[in-house]
Amino acid sequence: MTGDADKTALDMVYAAETEAELAAAYAAWANGYDRETAALGYCLPFVIAGWVARHVPKGLGPLLDAGCGTGLSGPYLAALGYGEIEGLDLSEEMLDLARARGGYAALTKAALGRRLPWRDGHFAAIVSTGVFTAGHAPASSLDELVRITSPGGFVIFTVRDVVMEAGGFRTKFAELEASGKWRPVEESPPFRAFAVVEPEVLVQAFVFEVL
Repeated sequence: MTGDADKTALDMVYAAETEAELAAAYAAWANGYDRETAALGYCLPFVIAGWVARHVPKGLGPLLDAGCGTGLSGPYLAALGYGEIEGLDLSEEMLDLARARGGYAALTKAALGRRLPWRDGHFAAIVSTGVFTAGHAPASSLDELVRITSPGGFVIFTVRDVVMEAGGFRTKFAELEASGKWRPVEESPPFRAFAVVEPEVLVQAFVFEVL
């Protein structure tokens, strides 16, 4: 870590046990988030664009950045030729920074794990990085993400290793596949979420096609 302040901010986020605590932790961290996570080598908002470019044709419809935070992914997806990118996050302070950064056609305050304010099949693809981790969105969030993705569209996301089994993600993957909601397309090997520090923090990227 780069210092006590950085560690305290990140620890507050990981230690949150309720949606309100998580929102408060991100509100307190919002102004320093980009600078501090860049110093830590946080790479997920950028590397996820590789999986989007591999699987999602341009021009099919809007994309959703679910848990967009300060909007780091949006401008890079736009640079790859994806238009009509929307974002959601539970922190109004984070959304304010995403709005100032640009790259999003719309930004919505909403919480993963609850009913989302879009019609069935609205998005051509959904991207979510750094959200399925300790103290964050539950595996049940995937039900809503699948609902608002069009048939033939993709749900692309990362999951932290420590919540994969404990958080019921493998069980949810299998449940959605067995019920004919999606099919697995790609699963990455574990890789580092931080390029500079914390080599033990590993995630996997997943790509599912909605049926």
